[in-house]
Amino acid sequence: MNASELLQKTPDQLRDELANLKKEQFNLRFQTATGSMENTSRMKTVRRDAARVKTVLNQLAASAATE
Repeated sequence: MNASELLQKTPDQLRDELANLKKEQFNLRFQTATGSMENTSRMKTVRRDAARVKTVLNQLAASAATE
C-alpha cells in the first residue's frame, strides 16, 4: 500500500482501512501467541500500513485545520 493510494481515499475510507488493519494485527498477534503463524513478515507489513494510514489521516486533518 502506497501513500499515494491512500491520499486518493476519503477520510471515512481511511478510517475503515485502519480498523481492518487493526483487526488483522490482532489476529496476527493471536496466531503468534498460539504458534500457528505461517507468514511472520506480514506482522511488520500490517504495522507499517497502519502507520501510513494514520499519517495520511493526520495530514488531511492538518490541511483541513489550516483552511
